[in-house]
Amino acid sequence: MDIFGQNKSQANTTIPTENWTSIYSIVRWIQITMAVLSILGAGSIIFYAIFKGLVRKPEVLPLFLLSLTDLLLALSWMCGGLLFTQSCNAYDICYNLHIVEQTLYMASFFYTLHYVWVLYTGLMGKYRRLNGFPGENPANTRSCRCLGPVLSFLLPLMLTAPVFVAGNVFRCYTNFTQPYRCLLMHTGAVYLTSSVNTEMTACRVIQDYCMTIFLTTFLITFIGITTLMCKARSLYKRIITSQGFFADNHWETLRLLERRMLLYPSAFFFCWGPAIFLATMMLVKPDIIEGRMGVVLYILQAFTSASQGLLNCLVYGWTQQHFRSLSSGSSTVRDANTQTPLLRSQKPNYAALRSAASLTNFV
Repeated sequence: MDIFGQNKSQANTTIPTENWTSIYSIVRWIQITMAVLSILGAGSIIFYAIFKGLVRKPEVLPLFLLSLTDLLLALSWMCGGLLFTQSCNAYDICYNLHIVEQTLYMASFFYTLHYVWVLYTGLMGKYRRLNGFPGENPANTRSCRCLGPVLSFLLPLMLTAPVFVAGNVFRCYTNFTQPYRCLLMHTGAVYLTSSVNTEMTACRVIQDYCMTIFLTTFLITFIGITTLMCKARSLYKRIITSQGFFADNHWETLRLLERRMLLYPSAFFFCWGPAIFLATMMLVKPDIIEGRMGVVLYILQAFTSASQGLLNCLVYGWTQQHFRSLSSGSSTVRDANTQTPLLRSQKPNYAALRSAASLTNFV
């Protein structure tokens, strides 16, 4: 998603008024460093899930797919940083690498939304069983669980396919004459000039299309995460009030949910806030990010966007008690089934409280 819209006549008009070579070098090392940390973070979730045999668990599979996507995205970030050289002539490689990156981070958006959706539907299922409503058809449940991950991967492919085809047909990479073309994603140069021609060439249309789908998918994901977390809090409160009392531990869980309601959207916005602002300004009014303001946002984007794999593994993985203790979670259920007759008579109450409190483990 770089500046694809520059034609050959524009190449001579986009000469920077200052030498930003040192800035590009800084961004390169930031991008590589954060990509390595994201690879380690996402890889730790993948390794743990495989080593513990948790991949097929319905509550772990969405996190596994999200981590796998983050891992591939971090690898593409690192490749972009490694391709940065002052004499890099692989312009077509840089162009197509950016298309791959766009596909992966859009897939990461959808897998993040799918992960939160799985948490919410799991809580909804507990609420239905707790209140005596019939459970969902297992066949329908399996179909939905399969459809979500497939669509999360296919939709980005379908959205970026026109960019790949049209960009290579019109050779939009022929003006990739600067080393920053392999860095990051859609920001292009950290400078702009008022003399740049903005005529609507085919490559310019591709550029606007890329930014539009990037902004649209981000907005859908951000609103979806926020909405699902708000609904989860409301549903948890209904579960507790249906039991007729609100104990101190329930208030603590509710406060935890409220913190998660802020954490999940905030972490997502932290990763992509600078990139969103840059994309919006380049689409609406590019002269606003001219000069040093663009440099600051460009460097911030290198820190935040490339750190998604690291941040996701912490927010959705290692900070979740349920994920860390899944391999020994079955013993708790067995213990509940081997209690004394008196405790077994209280099993319905135990199950209700366990269902109500289980969101603490997931969220």
